[in-house]
Amino acid sequence: MLRLQPVTETATLARRLGVVLGSLLVTLYYCLKVIGRAVVGRLRRQDVDGYTRRWSAALLRLVRMQLSVDGSLPDFNDGRRYLILCSHSSHYDIPATFVALPGSIRMLAKKELFRIPFLGRAMRAAEFPSLDRHNRQQALLDLARARQMMESGIVLWAAPEGTRSADGQLLPFKKGCFHLAVDTGAVIIPVAISGIHNVLPARTWRFNLGQPVHLWVGEALDASRYDVEQLEALMGETRVRMQALLDSAPQPAPVGEPLPHAGCA
Repeated sequence: MLRLQPVTETATLARRLGVVLGSLLVTLYYCLKVIGRAVVGRLRRQDVDGYTRRWSAALLRLVRMQLSVDGSLPDFNDGRRYLILCSHSSHYDIPATFVALPGSIRMLAKKELFRIPFLGRAMRAAEFPSLDRHNRQQALLDLARARQMMESGIVLWAAPEGTRSADGQLLPFKKGCFHLAVDTGAVIIPVAISGIHNVLPARTWRFNLGQPVHLWVGEALDASRYDVEQLEALMGETRVRMQALLDSAPQPAPVGEPLPHAGCA
């Protein structure tokens, strides 16, 4: 059978505006649903799980992302605390993870996002924990709150790099989420996403449509076997596993060049 690679194209100005407008409208729609149900006391955690996945799927459809997933999906219902640590090279890392993985996943978000009208209120109602990266005392309180959420069954998503990589390569890791992992005895699920930096390159508005993106789920790492003195070792082992996932990923063709066709299978 002949397998054809997805056709990629750089979005025109009109299409870029359409993607941005569509993303804003989809986000506003689900924010209002969350806020509305919260106001009347009918917002359940499973409702939020469904909303985040439908919101994420809609965002991926707008850019025609061709997402594939590899690796063993974890069972988040075994009573343990879980922390997804994901490579970060695009705004689309989060919706791609929401679509690919099960569980009540919530992003450990920077506090600035909670100042955005509607979005901030919806995130608070939906149990998204905030993190103040500029105030150490507040950051400690935020991490304590995040721990409570994990103990109640929420799976936290965090980017150990702290900022987006422009070329998809791993940046240096920050210690905050590893302190959380050790303090809570969490199980770290390393996730690496290849090709996603081409969808919307960092610090640009140049959307590339139909991009092939591969999400890799790595072998779980039990942070309860580490203590604070071994934090660097935990960071190093996590990085090794995430880098191995990226190294095993197929390399996408450069944007703007035709993708080769696969042979007959």
